[in-house]
Amino acid sequence: MTIRLLIADDQALVRGAMAALLDLETDLEVVAEVGRGDEVVAAAQDSRADVCLLDIEMPGGSGIEAARELRRDLPAVRSLIVTTFGRPGYLRSAMDAGASGFVVKDTPARELAEAVRRVHQGLRVVDPALATESLLGGPNPLTERERDVLRSALSGATVATIARTVNLSEGTVRNYLSSTIRKTDTATRVEAAHVAQERGWL
Repeated sequence: MTIRLLIADDQALVRGAMAALLDLETDLEVVAEVGRGDEVVAAAQDSRADVCLLDIEMPGGSGIEAARELRRDLPAVRSLIVTTFGRPGYLRSAMDAGASGFVVKDTPARELAEAVRRVHQGLRVVDPALATESLLGGPNPLTERERDVLRSALSGATVATIARTVNLSEGTVRNYLSSTIRKTDTATRVEAAHVAQERGWL
């Protein structure tokens, strides 16, 4: 039985290299390639993909968002995150979103192919070093609202601008920012936002 694959990555060279390597396997066939997160579900449906290999950072939505949409709209399709960004927070977010696996891009081709097979069988595959880091790092301490506020703070926006963006009062935004600064053990809201992003909490 041939496993039909969709590859989603915004770098055409990476997509092409991954497709070429996986197509060497007799039981794997790359049937679709996309460069945006918001193209994944439609392409998976059109190509009748069995497993989607998703990068995290893409225009049009992250691989984690795409995994969540696949679970909602095409629950029979498995998703495997394949990314440069091996951060424990991203691993936890991906698993929460419904991804069946999480590996980094320097995974050897043979191991990647085996990860695809395992995910297709309904098993979970996680990079062992990341799994250990994730367990040691604990859960994401930020609430959904705190994450909304910090995402807006990444650009260095003022409190007033953030308040308009997230539809909250300036006082409430200040309270959330103070809380995130404390939770990230930082000194400013921009620093808190960058630390949270680095840990995969956003």
